Amino acid sequence: MPAPSGLDEASPYFVQVFGVMRRSFNGLVRPPSSPLRAEAAARTRRQIAWLLGIGAVAVAGLMVFVDAWEIGLMPPRGTASLWPARILTDFAKDEYVLTALLLALLIVALVVPRSRENLRSRWLGLGTQFEYLFLAVLIPVLASEVIKWVVGRGRPFVGGKANAFNFVPFNGTEAHFSLPSAHSITAFALAFAVSAVWPRTRVVMFAYAIVILLTRLVLLAHHPSDVVAGAVIGVVGAMAVRYWFAARRLGFAIGGGGEIVPLSRH
Repeated sequence: MPAPSGLDEASPYFVQVFGVMRRSFNGLVRPPSSPLRAEAAARTRRQIAWLLGIGAVAVAGLMVFVDAWEIGLMPPRGTASLWPARILTDFAKDEYVLTALLLALLIVALVVPRSRENLRSRWLGLGTQFEYLFLAVLIPVLASEVIKWVVGRGRPFVGGKANAFNFVPFNGTEAHFSLPSAHSITAFALAFAVSAVWPRTRVVMFAYAIVILLTRLVLLAHHPSDVVAGAVIGVVGAMAVRYWFAARRLGFAIGGGGEIVPLSRH
């Protein structure tokens, strides 16, 4: 949330809240203003290209050599002892994560008009960070819904056997929504985004993402290639959103070599 150009404290409270939201939206859609945005764009494109290339090779290799073998090693669906995995996996359910981030944004918008002048910029900075986290998860999750529908890959053992090439494009049913894993997208997008904002959390956040990835395999919700594809899409989406924010000087700054860093470190 970019800093407002002065809240009218004489206005009714909810008018001020709406003003915070409006200025926040305007900040997101305004033209880029960073003088180094071209360098950042080039650097981000290179990183995304490498990630997509390596990811494509990994996904193809897993489909051919690993997927059917790996799901054959997993315990049957519904195994009672897997209850911890069923609990853990919900920590990356996209609607839960996005709802939590949206609530955090709403809290900031409600608090800003009632905060003291010397604390307002801190609240607005936190709001910008939550905006980034929310969009960094939302964008790749929305993209994944289209990809799932187009690809139509069957989940493990749909059709009665371990078939890694059970594709019914444009099927649109839950049974054929395996590629990519939405949980994996959410977990890795969130891990990248939180690490981008608060770099010291990197190890913890990517450990969280890997745990989520493993729960999807153990629960036979996805093939290995599904979760790897999800991880790549999640990180790529979060990287693209980070560039959008940095180009507008929202929460991030751009260094001389096009490196994007948290605004607090610039």
